[in-house]
Amino acid sequence: MVAQPPRGALEGAPPAPPQNGVLGRAGRSPPSLAPSPSRRRFRRPTCFPGKAASFPGRVRSAGRPRGGGPELPPPPLRERGGTEPGSEPPFQSDDLDLEAAIANTRPRLVEFLSHSPDWLLTTSQCFLPAVALNSLDGITDHREKVSVLLELLEKAGPATWNQFAQYLCMECDLPLDLEIPLMSSAGEGNLSQKQGSCTDMSAWSSVPKGFARRRHRSGSVSDKDIKQPRLDSPEKYRHLFINYMHQRYGSSRRAEAAAQEQTQPLAFNQGFVNLVIRQSKSSRLKEKTEKPREDVASAPEPEECADTAVKVSDLFRSVVPSGTTKVIFLFGKPGTGKTMLMRRICQKWAEGVLPQFLFTFLFEFRQLNLLKRKLTLKELLFDLFLQPEDSPDAVFQYLLENAWRTLIIFDGLDEFAANMDRSSSPKGGPALTSPLSISELFAELCHGKLLPGCTVLVTSRPKRLPDFLLNTVDLLAEIWGFDHQKVEEYVGHYFHQHSFKEQAIAHLKNNPKLLSMCLIPALCYIVCICLEYLLLKHQMSVELPQTMTQFYIKMLLIFINKQQGECAGGEETQLNCNKAAILGLCDLALKGLEDKKLVFYVGDIPEHVKEFASLHGLLTVFEVKTSGTRPEAGYAFVHLSLQEFFAALCLMVSKRVDKNYLKKKFSLKSKWTLKNEAKTEFMESFHIFLSGLSSKECRTFLMLLAEQGEAWVQDKQDTILQSLKKLAATHLTGPKVIELCHCTFETQDLEVAQHIGSLLNFKYEFKNFRLTPLDMSAVVFVINSGQDLTHLDFAGCLLDIDCLEVLAGCKNVEHLSFRSRRCGDGFAAALSKTLQGMGSLKKLELTGGSITARGMTNLVQASSQCLQLEEINLQDNQIRDLEVKRVLDLFSRMEKLKKIDLSNNNLSLNAVLILAKEVIACQNATELHVRRDTVMIYFSGPSGKVPRSLDLRWEENKEHVTPTRFVKLCLQHRSLSSQHTKEIVAILQSCPRLSEVDLSGNKLGDEGCSCLLESLPWISISKQLDLSQNCLSVNGICSLLKSVNTCQKMLEVQVSLCHETAVLRFIDDREFASLPQREEPVFPTDDQQYGEENQIPTGPQKIRLTDSRFQASELEQLYAVLKECHSISELDLSNNYLGDEGLLQLFQFLPNLKMLRSLKLNDNHISLNSVFFLVQSLSTMEHIKTMNLSLGHTQVVHLTFWERFRVRSTSRWRSSFLVRPKHEAKGRRFCLRDCTVGPEDVTRLCQILIQCPQLMEIDLSGNSLSDQSIERLLSFLPHLCHLTLLSIRNNTLSPYCTVLLIKSINLCERIRLVEVRSSENAFLHLGASTRSQKTSCRVVDCAISWGQTEELCRALEQCGWPAEVDLSRNQLGDEGLRCLLDHLHRVPITCYLNLSHNRISQDGVLHLINAFATSRNTTEVQVSLCSKATLIIKLTSRGDPRKILRLAECNFQPEQLEKLCLLLEKCTGLTEYISSNNNMTLQAAERLLHSLRKNLGPLKISIEEPWVCKESVTNLLELAVQACGNITEIMIFKDKPLFQLGLSFPHCLEKVESVTCRLNLYKPEIKQACFYQRVQEKCAQLQELRWSQVELHNDEAEMLVRILLPLPELKKFGLTSSSIMPTGIDYLIMGLQNCQAIEELNLGHMKLGSTAVPKLVLQLREMPCLKRLVLNHNSICNDGCCRLAEALRNMHYMEEINLSHNKIGDPGLISLAAVLLEMQNLKRINLSGNSPSPAGGEKLMEALVYCKRIEELLLSRNAFGDRAIVKLALCLPHMTNLKILHLQNNNIGPAGGMELARALVACGLLEEISLSENDLGEGSIHALSEALPCFERLRKVDLKLCGITDDASKSLSHGFRQCPSIEEIILSWNTLGDRGAQELAGALPGMEKLKMLDLEKNRIGVCGATKLVEELAKCPEIQCIRLWDNPVPKGLAENLTSQDPRLCFY
Repeated sequence: MVAQPPRGALEGAPPAPPQNGVLGRAGRSPPSLAPSPSRRRFRRPTCFPGKAASFPGRVRSAGRPRGGGPELPPPPLRERGGTEPGSEPPFQSDDLDLEAAIANTRPRLVEFLSHSPDWLLTTSQCFLPAVALNSLDGITDHREKVSVLLELLEKAGPATWNQFAQYLCMECDLPLDLEIPLMSSAGEGNLSQKQGSCTDMSAWSSVPKGFARRRHRSGSVSDKDIKQPRLDSPEKYRHLFINYMHQRYGSSRRAEAAAQEQTQPLAFNQGFVNLVIRQSKSSRLKEKTEKPREDVASAPEPEECADTAVKVSDLFRSVVPSGTTKVIFLFGKPGTGKTMLMRRICQKWAEGVLPQFLFTFLFEFRQLNLLKRKLTLKELLFDLFLQPEDSPDAVFQYLLENAWRTLIIFDGLDEFAANMDRSSSPKGGPALTSPLSISELFAELCHGKLLPGCTVLVTSRPKRLPDFLLNTVDLLAEIWGFDHQKVEEYVGHYFHQHSFKEQAIAHLKNNPKLLSMCLIPALCYIVCICLEYLLLKHQMSVELPQTMTQFYIKMLLIFINKQQGECAGGEETQLNCNKAAILGLCDLALKGLEDKKLVFYVGDIPEHVKEFASLHGLLTVFEVKTSGTRPEAGYAFVHLSLQEFFAALCLMVSKRVDKNYLKKKFSLKSKWTLKNEAKTEFMESFHIFLSGLSSKECRTFLMLLAEQGEAWVQDKQDTILQSLKKLAATHLTGPKVIELCHCTFETQDLEVAQHIGSLLNFKYEFKNFRLTPLDMSAVVFVINSGQDLTHLDFAGCLLDIDCLEVLAGCKNVEHLSFRSRRCGDGFAAALSKTLQGMGSLKKLELTGGSITARGMTNLVQASSQCLQLEEINLQDNQIRDLEVKRVLDLFSRMEKLKKIDLSNNNLSLNAVLILAKEVIACQNATELHVRRDTVMIYFSGPSGKVPRSLDLRWEENKEHVTPTRFVKLCLQHRSLSSQHTKEIVAILQSCPRLSEVDLSGNKLGDEGCSCLLESLPWISISKQLDLSQNCLSVNGICSLLKSVNTCQKMLEVQVSLCHETAVLRFIDDREFASLPQREEPVFPTDDQQYGEENQIPTGPQKIRLTDSRFQASELEQLYAVLKECHSISELDLSNNYLGDEGLLQLFQFLPNLKMLRSLKLNDNHISLNSVFFLVQSLSTMEHIKTMNLSLGHTQVVHLTFWERFRVRSTSRWRSSFLVRPKHEAKGRRFCLRDCTVGPEDVTRLCQILIQCPQLMEIDLSGNSLSDQSIERLLSFLPHLCHLTLLSIRNNTLSPYCTVLLIKSINLCERIRLVEVRSSENAFLHLGASTRSQKTSCRVVDCAISWGQTEELCRALEQCGWPAEVDLSRNQLGDEGLRCLLDHLHRVPITCYLNLSHNRISQDGVLHLINAFATSRNTTEVQVSLCSKATLIIKLTSRGDPRKILRLAECNFQPEQLEKLCLLLEKCTGLTEYISSNNNMTLQAAERLLHSLRKNLGPLKISIEEPWVCKESVTNLLELAVQACGNITEIMIFKDKPLFQLGLSFPHCLEKVESVTCRLNLYKPEIKQACFYQRVQEKCAQLQELRWSQVELHNDEAEMLVRILLPLPELKKFGLTSSSIMPTGIDYLIMGLQNCQAIEELNLGHMKLGSTAVPKLVLQLREMPCLKRLVLNHNSICNDGCCRLAEALRNMHYMEEINLSHNKIGDPGLISLAAVLLEMQNLKRINLSGNSPSPAGGEKLMEALVYCKRIEELLLSRNAFGDRAIVKLALCLPHMTNLKILHLQNNNIGPAGGMELARALVACGLLEEISLSENDLGEGSIHALSEALPCFERLRKVDLKLCGITDDASKSLSHGFRQCPSIEEIILSWNTLGDRGAQELAGALPGMEKLKMLDLEKNRIGVCGATKLVEELAKCPEIQCIRLWDNPVPKGLAENLTSQDPRLCFY
């Protein structure tokens, strides 16, 4: 409720302006400010809406009101005490009028006066006529008589009662709590003569003592005179105070002002329009504000505040104990009417409306800012407000005594400039005489330390409260402003004198944006000003501004125009005339904000600015008194927002403000300041005005004020717009997003709004603060400006219903979410209207509210019109018993609906069951999920188009309706009992196709479950039925098992009594229909009772009955049921305590289970006796496939079986159920782990195992076998005829045992590999009985020392020396090596010996080289002493001409190098010597070259040392010519760095020494000529010349071009990544003209460029024998490629072209494709990494069909796409010689991949395929898998980053298994998981030549890695399986690596 001050109060509804141009001035204006009479033509609103700073004390002018409800245009004057027509009184009459006061005091007054009824009767005769008292004659009860008398006095009228009350208070000593309300109700005034007549002594004679006289004293002074001195000073001050407040805020002031301006006599006598005030029920603010977040409010989080509308009178109703200070906090946004409301409260108090307060003080913080000195409380109340005329101490004491009846108002806390910190308060409480700062005084008043018991009312904008205030606020409320009704009421009052009143109202109603603005009273006033002005001018055509900034500009222009009149010219002319004053006002505003100054003195304002601003109502003047001195005149903008507007305008038009300063000043304001931090600026709307001034509409206005061109203004505007865009990219909280949207709206720039909207697309999340319709309008503007659909989330936000109306215009919202308890049915109804306009909305959330079933029904009814909605979330509301049938009917109409969430709505069980029935009846509903309070309904979405019939059920129409959906029904934890079973069965039977039914967590029990299971044959369930946690016993389990026989579609039963699990899984109807019929058994059987059952189409069934701990009696009952379950394929009875006896009972009926495939009996407490019983069954039950036993910490008993029945050939049943015929039933496996078995046990075990037919694998890991046990085990190997693998892992193996294992090669001729690792793991791989295959022995990491070497060698000799002996990672040392070398000459066969990592030193290496030099059967030695520590010796028994020595990183010392040279001199048969980083110097290399010579044949010498890259080419050639023999090859690779020579012997040479001496005799020029000649002679037979990374200077380039290139035998020349200085590449190309016999030319990485290529082409034409041309990485473009193509046309011998990694596009590629048609001998083409388009690729593929001899096709990284690949697929059948195909990273999709995979079948010679980095799709992978068996020579497959999943792994593994030559498989960077890894692991043993499997960066976990290491033991040829960056725990990875180091995790 708001007072109606003069139109112009920005905070509150604007009042009609006074004609003097200054708002709210109580006194007369200074002469200088009085307007000229000639200008009073209009009722002009020269007063601006705002608040003038004014002290309520010594102030002549009221100043501008800060807030309050806007005062309206003047209605007719009303009589005193009356009310205005059609308007509500500002305070409600129920507790403020006279009747309410009397009613409140009546009981206590009756009690008080009942003691003297006669006195009251006598007194009443003075006030009432005698006739009225006749009715008292018959009343004898005193209390009743007093009550009737008081009623008569009240009925006599207000005047009579007031006179009686005043007389009673003066003459009687009333209690204080009774006197105060009586005096307040009586008001002020003197007793009349009639009253005076009652005061004579005759009236007192009958009054009892103590009652008649209030304070009886002796003497001649009357009682009244005695009472008067105590009351005179306070009463006098109170009378003075009330009169002052009447004058200050009351109607008398307004009447005086009206009298001064006869042209507007009713300007101040206005009716009020109430404001909307909402009170919070929460007063605990501390928790909400302690967090150091930016946007923590001073008010509590809105979610915790009750959305309660209150009246002003409600604020003062006591909620605190008597004597306790009450603090009331009102906050509101700018312009909502706070200050005006405070002044209205003061006015009404003065009129007696608030009788509970004796005094009301009003202080404004903007004035308190001026006080620099400290004050006492007394000085604050008297000096700054109103001084008593006398006895100030007595008055102050009276105030202290009546503190609980004192109201102190502090207005504008947000404008207080100082830091509000209470830490400096005096300890122990302040003394009354202690001077304190304003902040201390305020704090102590709020805390009740000063004036305890008073009421403190504080107003503020929404800013953070000081800490001390957080704990003291007792009542919190927010002033919202107007709603639509009050806007219409206000506008109606404003325009009541105009004929266009209705037109004005209609204009606002039709403009939602303007209507949203008008909800803020101040903006409503401005809109009315502009609307009035435009309607007066144009009447019909009205175009109002669109933004707040534009309204302020328009208002300024209107004020000027109204003041100066139309004759002064147009707006532009008037603006120019007042430009200086406006700019001065701008400077004043900005300086004030920067200095935190809101009040200005006369000296602060230039005279012309002061005159202009006061004349037009922009500044208000008032008296300011800050001390005891004379008051001064103070000036302030009539509202802070006006000051911000002019300050922003200053930045935009001032030439002193550059762009950097503008950027610095522009920022989004935080909603709250940090804790205890004083604000540095009063800039609430500053950034919004800056944004508004950046709009194009304001450009002309700014150009006029700034006197600048458009470019200058636009540059400043662009600065603001760019800053806005940057802010949108930062992290913004919800309130800042609102601020940003406001700024964007003010710009009215759609491009900026679209850009910001795209950045804010995921940032529209608003939590716990209030949004106004104006806020929502700004947000909607930004969202609608963008192109993206967005999500709006309102959590705990206060939202007006008007906000929803604004939201209805938001077109780009995809997801709308509300979370708030205040969202009830009314909110839902309002939202329903909004939804219909939101055409893009797909998801609606309305959670945590108070919506009931009725509200939901209305909401759903409206939502059903939103056909695009996909999801509705209504969880956590109050929807209890909804109208299920109607709601589901509405939902069924929404074709795209997918999900409804009704969780946490307290739905009853009956409602849930009804819901289940209706969901099944609803034809597009697919799932009902109910779990406790969770209730969700799912629908089929766009595909669910079957209409729902409410009148017919499926049973009635099942012949006519074809079910098109599956329904999932979950009713979990809803206390369903056996009583509900029939109803549940009826519901389930009513659904034609159920996918899943979940009834877990209920109380069905055995009875309910049995009843349900009996009905299973008539219930269609395709997946599973869950009956877990339903109180089942063993009887219930037996019922479950019986259903296996009665329900043919049963697939699996999973039961656990301990875990309360009971799940039944079913087979789909379509799969059930295709089940095969079983035929005759494969294995012989004596069971003749199986007869007709063989024809039942029943699929394999699984029973998992675990963790149930059955007793012996229960086992019999259980086994009796299991015996009848003939279709069981898997039986799991783990964790059931069966023991040995239970195991024996089970195996008695096990033969009856004909279809059993798997039996698990883990953790059943069996003994070793049961183990032998099980092993015996392996020999007696032929259909057992594998047996896995363990008696470790976790017992394992797992048996798998071969299938014993064939299926009919016509069956379409899945291959997993196909049976293997008897002759194929091989490959049995036995595993016994973690058992302690001795030698006798091993003997017994082996005696049983040799009776087991076709046993292929035995695993005895972790059994602690002794040497004797292992020896006995090995003795049985010859009798295990089919055994292929014996594994003994995790078993300590002694050296003796190791020798035993090696000797087993002689014991059993079928052993092919003996492998012992880490002295713990041993593997024996066995093959066929023939000895034609090679044998291998690997003893790795077994700590074998040199002392054991002799014994080891004897064992190896006894075995005839295997073809491979691996003794790596032992401790042989040099001595062990010597011992081995002594035995090597006895090796009769080809042998590979690995001695790596055996601590061999340089001396040992030299000893090895000596043996190598003299040995006839040693063909190759490879040594590396670095971290690799490699030492490999290869022996051969045949005459192999090769003799190769490889030495790397041996770090030889000079003397050792010399010894090396001496040893190599003896090795005349050496064919290749490779030395790498052996500390060989240049001099040592010379010595080496002198030493190396051969009798006959070629010799290759390679030296890799750091000095190679440092030496020049000349020096390296000088080194080369010193070698013996003729040079056939020179290779210099400085990037490696490598120097390599190829030599041929013999050759008659002169001694090198003589040549050197002869060269030294020559002069330098002669010496160079001789060197050239020497090079020419030594290189006469040079065939190959390759240089890389060299720098050729003049002499070197000349030697290359003039000497080396013309050599007649030169066939291969390569110069790559090199430079020729200074002549460049052209000199080299010119030299190529002499290379007519060249066959291979490699100029890769030479940066040929566009100029060199044409010259090269000319030389190429002269090379008719050229076969190989490599020009990769040369930036060759289309022109160069076209020229090359022409040159290639005549090169008929060309076999290889490499143009990879150039810049060849379509033109070049098409030219090359044309040439390919004629190149019949082409074998290899590499065009990878170029820039063609798919079209160019298609041309190339079409040409490739003619290249029938192509062997290698490398086209990677060209982005050809599917169409080009399809063309290639058409060509592949013609490329029958293709061996290598690389197509990685070519944008190959599923379509292209499928065609390619199918076409590859024709390329049977393929050796390598790379399709990596293509999204092939699962279909392509399957097609490729099917093609793999066709590639018998395939060695490598690269499918990296192809999106391969577990689903494709099975077919892929099957394909790999059938590739006999596969060596390397790359599947890295895919999405293979454990299932895929297990499939691959199973295929590993079938890939006998596989060496490398790369599974890096997949999703392989524990299970997959464990399976890989298990299968790796069967694959001795595999060198590495890479598992880098897979989710395998580090501990497990280390454990698996220790088991097999070939598994690499890091």
